Amino acid sequence: MLKKYIPLKQQRDVGEIITTYFDFFKQNFKPFLNIFISYNGIFILGFLGVSYLMVTGFVGILSSNTIGADSSIYNIYIALGALGFLFLFLLTAILNYSLAAVYIIQYEENKGKEVVKRKVWEVVKDNLGKIILFIVLMMLMYLVLVVIGVIISFIPLLGTLAYYLMILGFTSWSGLSFMALINDNREVTDAFGEGWKLLKLYFWKCVLSNLIISILLSLLMMVVLIIPGVLISVYAFHSLDSGVDLANSALANVVWTIALSIVLILYTLNQSMLQFINGILYYSLHEETYNEATRERIDQIGASE
Repeated sequence: MLKKYIPLKQQRDVGEIITTYFDFFKQNFKPFLNIFISYNGIFILGFLGVSYLMVTGFVGILSSNTIGADSSIYNIYIALGALGFLFLFLLTAILNYSLAAVYIIQYEENKGKEVVKRKVWEVVKDNLGKIILFIVLMMLMYLVLVVIGVIISFIPLLGTLAYYLMILGFTSWSGLSFMALINDNREVTDAFGEGWKLLKLYFWKCVLSNLIISILLSLLMMVVLIIPGVLISVYAFHSLDSGVDLANSALANVVWTIALSIVLILYTLNQSMLQFINGILYYSLHEETYNEATRERIDQIGASE
C-alpha cells in the first residue's frame, strides 16, 4: 500500500492540480521508475548504441578536419545514429506514453494500492493497435502544427506566443485524448473528440497546467544533469591540461557516449512525467464535466441511509 491514496476524480483549480501532481510524483516516482527500467532495458542499450555512433561520427569529423582527412565515413556514422535515434524515439514514445497513462489509470482503479507491473503491460498489449494508430496520427498532426507554427512565427512576438500556445494546447489535447482512449476504451477518433471537448471547455486550465509542469520538469532535468555535466567538464579540462588527445582517446569516447545516453534516456523519462499531468488533468476535468464520482458518492450515502 502506498503512503496515502490521492483521489484523482475531483474538481481542482490549476494550483490544486499542480500540488496533486507533485504529491503523486513523490509517491509514485520510484514504483514507476521500476516499471520504466523493466520495459525500457532494450531501448537503453539501443540509446547507448546510437550515442556511440553519433559520438564517433562527431569526434571523427573533428579529427578529420584537423588533419585534412576524408570524413565521409563519419558522416555515415552520424546519419545512422540520427536515424536510429528517430526510430528509438518513436518506439519509446509509444511505450512510455502508454506506460504512464496506464500506470495512473491502474493507480486510480486500485485506490492507491501498488500498481502491478505485469498488469500495466497487459493493458498496453491489449490496446497496442489503437495506441500505435493514435501515436502515428498524433505525430502527423504535430508535423502540420509545426508547419503552421513556422508560418505564423514570422509575425513579430504575437506569432511566437501563438505558436507556443498551440504547442501547449496540442500537448494537452494529445494527453487528454490518450487517457480517454485507454480509460474509457474509446476508438481513436472518438478519443480525439473527447480530448478536444475537454480542451475547449477548460483551455486555460490545460495550458497553464502543462506550461508550469513543463518548466518545472525542465528545471529538474537540468539539476539532475548538473552532476554528470560537472564531472565531464572537469575530466575534459584535466585531459586537455595534461595533453590528452580527446579526439582519439577511447576513454573520452566512452565518457561522451555515456553522457549522451543519459541525456536521451532522461528525455524519454521526461515524456512519461509530462503524461502524468495530463492524466491528473483528465480525471479532474472529466469529473468537472460529468460529475460521475460525485453522483456515485451521493448514491452511496443514500444507500447507506
